[in-house]
Amino acid sequence: MINGISASLSGLMSLQKKNESSANNTANIDTDGYKKTRVTLQEETPQGVSANVSTVETPGPMALERTTEGEVLVEKSNVELAEEIPQQLMTRRFFQANVKTIQAYDEMLGSLLDIKS
Repeated sequence: MINGISASLSGLMSLQKKNESSANNTANIDTDGYKKTRVTLQEETPQGVSANVSTVETPGPMALERTTEGEVLVEKSNVELAEEIPQQLMTRRFFQANVKTIQAYDEMLGSLLDIKS
């Protein structure tokens, strides 16, 4: 029974990392040259989930900006808000599902201890 709680906790930690990455991407949406990060979740053996963070190297859009030296071509961030918001919403639901799993294990363990005592 403890293995289920451990697996859910590893899922929660991985989802937290995924949420932090998305929040960081959103915060840097206007930072010139910023490259977004993506977190992929991978199954661990014998149980659990691990989070792998990678940088997405696709170039951002180019824009002309005026400087004291004239107009300069500047690469913008490659973060798309239309990608980040749905990712955050899905991560929220996954987080809720893992919390429910832990609550169910907690209730089962409580019932088992009540029966044993």
